[in-house]
Amino acid sequence: MTLPENLSSLRRMVADQPTRPPLGDIAHLGHAQLFTPCPQDTVAFFTDFLGLTVVERDGANTYLRTWDDYEHHSLVVTGHDRAGIGRTALRCASAEALERRKAAVEATGASGEWVRDEPGIGPLWVTTDPDGHEIALYHETSWYEAPSELAPALKNQPQAKPGHGVGVRRLDHINYLAADVEESSGFLIDVLGARPTEQIRLDSGRIAGRWQTFTQKSYDLVHTEDWTGSSGRLHHLAFATDTREDVLRAADLAIDTGVFIETGPHKHAIQQTFFLYVYEPSGNRIELCNPLTRLVLAPDWPLITWTEQERKKGQAWGLKTIESFHTHGTPPVD
Repeated sequence: MTLPENLSSLRRMVADQPTRPPLGDIAHLGHAQLFTPCPQDTVAFFTDFLGLTVVERDGANTYLRTWDDYEHHSLVVTGHDRAGIGRTALRCASAEALERRKAAVEATGASGEWVRDEPGIGPLWVTTDPDGHEIALYHETSWYEAPSELAPALKNQPQAKPGHGVGVRRLDHINYLAADVEESSGFLIDVLGARPTEQIRLDSGRIAGRWQTFTQKSYDLVHTEDWTGSSGRLHHLAFATDTREDVLRAADLAIDTGVFIETGPHKHAIQQTFFLYVYEPSGNRIELCNPLTRLVLAPDWPLITWTEQERKKGQAWGLKTIESFHTHGTPPVD
């Protein structure tokens, strides 16, 4: 039976598309590790200002959680000689999905190792992306069981909402700085199965930023260009709030408690996130964001590309992007 000409063309077009892993092998962003030379002050920032709960301490590591993340911890604060991002842990949908992504990473020539060094988490397979950011894949995990003083009234909520601080709901996303955005984001897309949703293309043709998702959220991990050409640095770590009003309240709490506000509150043009950027005591940039209403439900979502001229217009309501947003990252570069 002869295929209609247009159907034959369609099949050839599909066959010519690059093979990509299925969306869903990586279930979601699990938790992140943050380095700090002043761990006591950093932990106080996350507990007193943001409202996270300390779950456990182990040597140089303090494990904290937001009230609506279901796992043992959302964040690991680790004493270190300088600030920056440590491990990013991604939970795989199954043991088989973990093995598939491990094999895909190894097929690129990259290596990794199995470790079991975090409470509440099963074995993690640890590797690095092309820019040097440490990525850990895992599946086995334990669900958080709140002690009586933190037990929620609603059984479908892992922990009672905190009565102090901002009370952020969950770890939302990580924005890495990268020497080569396309190479690093390509690792997430072609090897781990992320979908790119938005990007910035400069007049030169170079990609200066790209937003990727593993879920129906509009983004989980972001790469933006590191103006210093350095590798493995952090732009910011973001926590989601329930409402925009929580972001406004966070700004008031910040000025009352001496937390440094870099920029905002305002609304991003890219991804339309309502934001506030602050620095925790060691200099790591932290975003308070409210992206909860924006989802990418379309399986064929087109990659949105912003031009250099469009980005020069600033944020959604006209706020110009502050200069330090392009220059500040951790660890600092001399």
